Amino acid sequence: MIATYVFLAIAAIPFIYYLIAIYSSWRYFRRPARTVDADFTPPVSNLKPIRGLDPEAYENLASFCVQDYPDYEIVFCIDPDDSAVIAVVEKIRRDFPRRRIRVLYGSGRVATNDKVAKLARLVSEAEHEIVVISDSDVRVPTDYLRHVVSPLRDPNVGAVTCFYLPTEIRSFTDLLQTAGMISDFYPGILVAWQLDGVKFALGTTIATTRTRLNAFGGYPLLENGPADDLLVGRLIAGQGCEVVLLPYAVETVPDYDSVRALVAKRLRWMVVMRHMRPLGHLGLLLTQGLPWSIVAVALHPSAAVAASYLGAYLGLRVLMTWMVAVYGLHQRRYWKQMPLIPLWDAAAFLIWLASFLRTSIRWRGADYYIRDGKLVPVKQPSLTHQDDPA
Repeated sequence: MIATYVFLAIAAIPFIYYLIAIYSSWRYFRRPARTVDADFTPPVSNLKPIRGLDPEAYENLASFCVQDYPDYEIVFCIDPDDSAVIAVVEKIRRDFPRRRIRVLYGSGRVATNDKVAKLARLVSEAEHEIVVISDSDVRVPTDYLRHVVSPLRDPNVGAVTCFYLPTEIRSFTDLLQTAGMISDFYPGILVAWQLDGVKFALGTTIATTRTRLNAFGGYPLLENGPADDLLVGRLIAGQGCEVVLLPYAVETVPDYDSVRALVAKRLRWMVVMRHMRPLGHLGLLLTQGLPWSIVAVALHPSAAVAASYLGAYLGLRVLMTWMVAVYGLHQRRYWKQMPLIPLWDAAAFLIWLASFLRTSIRWRGADYYIRDGKLVPVKQPSLTHQDDPA
């Protein structure tokens, strides 16, 4: 009997995490918004590494060409044999002849992480000290550069990042992915902000300087590893600089063609996190309210326990999501995702368990081990004479 009560006490720990997440979200979003300094408009290099054509690629890239900002360039780094991407970039150049656009073909490097290799070249050939890096599926408002560059006026700020939201939700997969992002990923980010400050960046936006990047060795240091955006924020914060997370959102175009693809990407990220932050990854168990609540009811099947645990779980999870989506990001449309929270939590828990069974990740059509923060290709067994299909 005592063991049952001990377990019930442990099963309530996720509720403490939920309360911290709610408080952290409330505290973050209630702060006075940073004022955009209209007089601080240094020249900027927008850096865009591209591999493959994203959905609505033209609209995404064109949004960077109509910024309300006086002096900036856009530099693309693309593969020389990617005709689809080249066609879109050339159309961008034709449609915006007054915008300074440069195109670099290939990274000129041999690296496991092609995106980071491209970024290494982009940073080295950028004309300006301030660089704004973003993924190729990002679409931005016209005031984007003013918002993300303005905090860099403070010499103590080393980098700026921000939230992102989908342009639209067109499928069940989009609904599920958005439910996970708003109810799980963003609350976790805000808890990290509350407890330890921002020591990460999101790949949808990293505004920083070449000096800050070069101070830790730059992208060449990261070109053979995963999670470059996370590491850039960590390495800049390690210089004693502030990494600013703005309560400002850009958009991304959903590109998951199936739930299977969404699960595969989440599993890959979980495996990466298990290698990069093993204790933090293990500690995720104490943030999983749904499985703990189900087991609590199974061990002590009473109406009181069911109402207490399942009721607290559902109430706190909905409040967490409301705090981020509606109160913080002013996105009332996310009420539609509320019923999917338990489904996401169940899937996330199973993926977390599966991450301990994986020794490699599948990325861009190839398999890799993670060794000391590096991606190491999984060597395929060579064919013997007997195995030779020829």
